[in-house]
Amino acid sequence: MMDVQLASLLASGAFIIIGLFAAIFIDNLIKKIIGIAFIEEGVNLFLICLGFKAGGVVPILLPGMTADWFAANAAYPLPQALVLTSIVIGASTLAVMLALAMVLYRKHGTLSVSEMMGDEK
Repeated sequence: MMDVQLASLLASGAFIIIGLFAAIFIDNLIKKIIGIAFIEEGVNLFLICLGFKAGGVVPILLPGMTADWFAANAAYPLPQALVLTSIVIGASTLAVMLALAMVLYRKHGTLSVSEMMGDEK
């Protein structure tokens, strides 16, 4: 059976690869934005995998825990804090990207990036 951390790392890599494919090769602006969101979530999952500790406990020192036991068994809290911050920032940037997509659609009447750029042959 595959380890949970390895499966999560493979899933994060898949998210990043799918997101890169969508952001680079797909012509629809909304699909490009979804691809960028996939990249962001893949990076978040990767960061969470870095802080994972098999059999670890939540990094909150509770009554009855000794400092030595806590240091040996607690999951690494920094990636969790980084991901929480990234989620908030990601939601804001996603909203801005979607608002810009709405403005571009109203101006050009299409969501095709190649038609907006005038590359249509």
